[in-house]
Amino acid sequence: MLTILFAVAATVLAPAAELQVKPTDWPQFRGLNRDAIAPEKGLMQSWPESGPPKAWTVTGLGGGYSTVAVVDGVIFGTGKRGNQEYIFALNERDGSERWATPFADSRKVGYNEGTRSTPTYANGKVYAVACDGTLACLDAATGKQLWSVNFVRDFGGTVQSWGYSESVLVDDGKVIATPASPQAAMIALNADTGKVIWKAAVPNPGGAGGYASAVKTVVGGVPMYVNLLGKTGGVVGVHAQTGKLLWQYTKIMNGTANIPTPIVSGDLVFASTGYGDGGAALLKLIPNQTEVRVQELKYYPAKQLQNHHGGMVLVNGYIYLGRGHNNGLPTCVELKTGKILWAEDTSPFQGSGSAAVAYADNRLYFRYQNGVMALIAADPKEFQPISGFKIPQPSGKPSWPHPTIANGKLYIRDQDKLHCYLLKNPA
Repeated sequence: MLTILFAVAATVLAPAAELQVKPTDWPQFRGLNRDAIAPEKGLMQSWPESGPPKAWTVTGLGGGYSTVAVVDGVIFGTGKRGNQEYIFALNERDGSERWATPFADSRKVGYNEGTRSTPTYANGKVYAVACDGTLACLDAATGKQLWSVNFVRDFGGTVQSWGYSESVLVDDGKVIATPASPQAAMIALNADTGKVIWKAAVPNPGGAGGYASAVKTVVGGVPMYVNLLGKTGGVVGVHAQTGKLLWQYTKIMNGTANIPTPIVSGDLVFASTGYGDGGAALLKLIPNQTEVRVQELKYYPAKQLQNHHGGMVLVNGYIYLGRGHNNGLPTCVELKTGKILWAEDTSPFQGSGSAAVAYADNRLYFRYQNGVMALIAADPKEFQPISGFKIPQPSGKPSWPHPTIANGKLYIRDQDKLHCYLLKNPA
């Protein structure tokens, strides 16, 4: 049973209308537009030494490295409880539990502390992926399971070292997911029924994918989904309507894990990986009627620039990221030229390990693996650390879940706990 540290009872659900996504909600991994940007203004520009005021902390989520989604007063997440993986819903006001539904047996994988997938909310439904590749669709109001598929059983996928970890994209009535098998590197399913719409075949996809999460773009009138595949699959773009492979770029790939969601802006793609020889690349997409080819504009060797698994954020034409394998060294890159504008050799406020990155109201939020939260100015001219604090009551596990920023609040998942901080400026 979920425990709330100030003892609020669980809410009994009444029949509810479909949730309405507001601009300040965070309905999926990396927010409304999958870019790790919260549009809110009037947030605190600096924090006290102890961090922003805390609204509440809840326990009982179950183990997990995933973050949470927030929609219309409801928080959605995943967690491992006992030998099962759950999708759960909480009340935004106090963290009290609305429902929790098991959707897969837990599978032993590396860092076997729990789930990886952040739920995606769309049109009254919630979608999430278990470590074993089970993709489930639940009714958002009640938690009732509507359908499920399995990437291994149904699409020939392979469970990789750390389990399937992607957070699926829902777009135009389709669920876009990444089994990463040769004949189904990516798939599109009917969002209401789970029936297959198309399967994208990709040469040598790497045999194990599902760490990165897809994004959508349109270039020269050609709609496509872009994602990072397995050990050898590379960055790919597949046609949004047919699943046809449009382009593939493999130079940055490593043989262990390729994780960060690529940044796509107009006809430019910036992608990076964080193991071995995996580095980063700035790519240009060149359309020709219904075809698209990819051109490398700039390649960065791993020692120069690589993002491990904390992700990257594009703000006003500049990319901010944590640089290095198992490091979150703050770095700024100009997207249009690929020029590295500044690159720090140490992390601020005694942060260490990889850093998960988000942005809101002129500030970057770096969450470090050791539990340090750092607030940094989003300034391409110079590195400006503003404030930092250590997450309280640490689980002792790596602090990897990405920050969620929604409706004036910062949500920080730490395994069984979820902390909610108030970001609105008191003034």
